[in-house]
Amino acid sequence: MATEAQGAEEGGLVFHPMDQFIVKPLFGYGEVGAFTITNVTLWMALTVVAIIALLVFGTSRRAIVPTRSQSIAEMMYGFVYKMVEDVTGKDGVKYFPYIMTLFMFILVSNFLGLIPGAFTTTSHIAVTGVLAMFVFLAVTILGFVKNGLGFLGLFWVSSAPLALRPILALIEVISYFVRPVSHSIRLAGNMMAGHAVIKVFAGFAAIAAISPLSIVAITAMYGLEILVSGIQAYVFAILTCVYLKDALHPSH
Repeated sequence: MATEAQGAEEGGLVFHPMDQFIVKPLFGYGEVGAFTITNVTLWMALTVVAIIALLVFGTSRRAIVPTRSQSIAEMMYGFVYKMVEDVTGKDGVKYFPYIMTLFMFILVSNFLGLIPGAFTTTSHIAVTGVLAMFVFLAVTILGFVKNGLGFLGLFWVSSAPLALRPILALIEVISYFVRPVSHSIRLAGNMMAGHAVIKVFAGFAAIAAISPLSIVAITAMYGLEILVSGIQAYVFAILTCVYLKDALHPSH
């Protein structure tokens, strides 16, 4: 902020909205290696702690009249459970813990990233890519385990004319392998874009003439980002349910 203010005083506006996404060592300086504890490590750990505090400690004293933490935990549980059941059917309910874990991790990561000075872990494709790849591999392996070679029926559009089926099958295969890419980029792109826009508006706050407008814009963007944070967690989870349904019922 000092650099931005200094730049504004000199007649220019200097700010770097993408600097907030730089991965840095948490202790000291130097290059980031495979086992370096970074700001990403810290905020992922805080995400796990927050989830445990809500779902484990927040419900440890369950009562007929629930506390706030118990109400939130039960609401999250019921929401995700119904989503899994509605999309995948009764057969998919046994995989509810995995989808619940994904949903809560992304949701809490998104919300923690809205804290000023925090690091949004889900804005990095390295994080969302791993989540999406695990979903892709798990669903693919499950599809072959449950259905054998019958899982390949997912790519064969039997309702289409026979001459078009090989072409459609090729399109379906390409679409299937693109899933982890779109699954991960959608989440990372939305989170990165929103935070970058907020940082841009914050940079304009250094100019006295437009500072009030900048504050209004930042407030509006924060409200929008809260909505986006919840929606993106929901989209990631429901797409996982759709992919799971394809694995369990490839002929549908």
